[in-house]
Amino acid sequence: MSQDKPDLRNLSEPVRFKRALTLLLMTLLLPGSAQIVAGSKRAGRWAWRVIAGIFAILVFVIVLSLVWRAGAINLMVSPKTLRFLQIALIVLAIGWAALFVDAYRLGRPLTLERRHRLTASILDGVLVFLVVGALIWGSTIVSSQRDFVASVFGNGKKSEADKGRYNVLLLGGDSGADRIGTRPDSITLASVDANTGRTVLIGLPRNMAKVPFPDGTPMAKQFPDGFKWADCAENCLLNGVYTFADGHKQLFPSDPNPGVTATKQAVEAITGLKVSYHVLIDLAGFRDLLNAVGGITLDVGKRVPIGGIGSPIKGYIETGKNQHLDGYHALWFARSRAGATDYERMTRQKCVMTAMLNQLSPQKVLTKFQGIAKASKKVVNTDIPSGELGTFTDLALDAKKLPVSSFSAVPPLIRTSNPDFELIRSKVAEAIGKSEALDKATDDGDGKSANTPSSTPVKKPSTSADPGKTSSTPSKPGNDVDDVASICKA
Repeated sequence: MSQDKPDLRNLSEPVRFKRALTLLLMTLLLPGSAQIVAGSKRAGRWAWRVIAGIFAILVFVIVLSLVWRAGAINLMVSPKTLRFLQIALIVLAIGWAALFVDAYRLGRPLTLERRHRLTASILDGVLVFLVVGALIWGSTIVSSQRDFVASVFGNGKKSEADKGRYNVLLLGGDSGADRIGTRPDSITLASVDANTGRTVLIGLPRNMAKVPFPDGTPMAKQFPDGFKWADCAENCLLNGVYTFADGHKQLFPSDPNPGVTATKQAVEAITGLKVSYHVLIDLAGFRDLLNAVGGITLDVGKRVPIGGIGSPIKGYIETGKNQHLDGYHALWFARSRAGATDYERMTRQKCVMTAMLNQLSPQKVLTKFQGIAKASKKVVNTDIPSGELGTFTDLALDAKKLPVSSFSAVPPLIRTSNPDFELIRSKVAEAIGKSEALDKATDDGDGKSANTPSSTPVKKPSTSADPGKTSSTPSKPGNDVDDVASICKA
C-alpha cells in the first residue's frame, strides 16, 4: 500500500464496513477493479487485460459462428481447444479467488466490528465458493466433452459429400460384453443434403434377402449372386451380413471392423448411394441416452407391447397424443415386435429418430451434456472424424427446420424375400430427387414454401382401422412419405 493512501481509521466504522463489502462486490462484477481503486493498480490492470482477452475471444467466436457456423463448432469441439479451455478455466478460478482474498484484505477486516468482520468474511467465502465452483464445474463439463469427442469420434479419413449429399448409415443393435451391434436390428440410411440439411431416411428391412455387393469387394467375390441361403448357410439376410463378415475376418485383412465395412458395401449396392460414414448404436444403451436428455414426446396411435417374442408381455405403451416416453418406454416403442410386422417397427423407429431431431435443442444438449456424453460413450461407435462434428451439427440445426422425408424398401412395393434392387435404386433416386427439388424451387425464388410445395403433394400414410385417424404405428406403412412427422401422429 503506498503512503498516500488515506488512513481508514479516520472513517466511521459503518463506512469502513460498506467499503469492505463494496470491494468484494466490485471484484464479483469486474475483477481487478478493487485493486485499481484501493490496491495494486498493476494487478488490477493485469486482471483487466485478461478480461479484455476473454471478451475478444468471445466476440471472435460469435462473429465466426455468424459467418461460418460449422467452422465455429469445429473450433469449439477440437480436443486441443477443449484442453486449452479446461486449463484456462482452472487458472481463471485460481486467479479470481486470489482477487477476492485480496479484496477482503483491502477491506481491512481487523478495523471492523466483530459482527461486521464476520459478515464480510462470510460474503467473501460465499463469493469465492460460487465463482470458483462455477468455473471448476465448467472445466469438468469441458473435460467431459473432450473425453466424449476423443472416445466416440476419431481422426479417421474425411469423406467428401457425394453428389452434394452425405449418406450416413445408422445401425442399431444389441451389444454383448465386448462388442456393439453384432447383428443390426435396425438399418437406416440417412441421406443429407450437404447444403441445406434436408434429409431423406431410407429404411432397409433387416430380413431383406439376396443382397448384392459392389463388384470387386471381398463379399462380392464370396457371393457373386448375392447373399443367399444356398451359399452362406447362416443368417443369410441383410442383418446377417455384419455377423458373417465379422466371423470371416480373413476376407478383410487389416480391416478393424469388417462387419461395418461389409454392411456399408451391401447398402451401397442396394441403394446406389455411396455411404459416407456409419453410426453404430447400441440399442440397450440407447435407453440411457434418452434418459440423459429427459426422454421424448410422441403421439402413439396404437398400443405397443412391452416384451413379447420369447418373453412375456410386461405391459403396454398406451395410445394418446403427446405421450412423454422415458428411455425404457421409448426403446420399447422403437423395438417392440409383438403383434406387429418388421415394417411397422421400422416406421416407429423413424418416428423416434424424427422426435430426437426435432426435440433435442442446443440448449438441452448443453445443460445435460455430462449425462449425454457419459451415455454416448457406451452407445455410439462411428467413423465420423472429430473434425467433421461442426459440419454435421450445422446440418442438424438446419434439418430441424425442414420436414424429413423417407423411402422404405418394404412390401407391398418390395418383396423382401426376392427384392427388385433396380426398383429400389430407382425409388431411392426418386425420393432424393423430390427432396432436392424442394430446395431448388426455393432457391429459384418462385415464392413456394419449401415446407409446403404445391408441386409435390404429401402422400397420406397408411392408416389403421379408423380411416379418420393417422397412426404412429400403421400396420402397412407406405413406401414413400414426404414428411415423416405425418405418420407419427395419433
